[in-house]
Amino acid sequence: MHCALRPTVLLLALLAKPLSAEEDRVRQGIRALVPDANIESVKPSPVPGLYEVIVSGQIVYVSADGRYLIQGGMFDMEKREDLTELARARIRKEALAKVPPEKRIVFAPKERKHTLTVFTDIDCGYCRRLHQHMAEYNAAGIAIEYLFFPRAGIGSPSYEKAVSVWCSADPRDALTRAKAGEEIPSRSCDNPVMEDFELGKRIGITGTPAVITEEGILIGGYLTPEQLQERLAQLGKR
Repeated sequence: MHCALRPTVLLLALLAKPLSAEEDRVRQGIRALVPDANIESVKPSPVPGLYEVIVSGQIVYVSADGRYLIQGGMFDMEKREDLTELARARIRKEALAKVPPEKRIVFAPKERKHTLTVFTDIDCGYCRRLHQHMAEYNAAGIAIEYLFFPRAGIGSPSYEKAVSVWCSADPRDALTRAKAGEEIPSRSCDNPVMEDFELGKRIGITGTPAVITEEGILIGGYLTPEQLQERLAQLGKR
């Protein structure tokens, strides 16, 4: 009597891909160096014999025999592309896609042309300058979706201000007032500030404001509305 595989089981069997001997050696090489390394992915890089490995959100390259590890950028001189930055953009895009709108503070126009995620610190001078132009960004069709990145760390005054803003009755208004230098009443509640901060560190954020496009491209810090529109137009031509 023959027993047919159920469709789901068959699909999983087809999708399951055992590690190649090279991938296994790459993983073993990294774990020999850092036993508790969080290896998120291993895949062939554009260079034969070299694997792109994501370790705790960071990109490194490892030889197929697991012996050599290279830290730094990979640049395609023929295409004039920074391949490592493209990989970082992919990581950012995938990570930010998991943050739902209800965990962001959003300033958006009725008709969006661009949506930017901005990691912000209430006490950051350039973050405040960026926020002062919010009406102009929105008028240009640019939506700003804030996540918090208090640079001084968890438990710092900047962190506590972010929590108080989030826990206010109107976080958008509270954020605007806080960035204008107004003291916001201290509040506490369930909030995503720690999650935002840890996410930022995981995807390589080191300063604020950190402005990221929908494609995960980190376009730098504060830009005037005119500069930002110009930069977005340049990216759109790629």
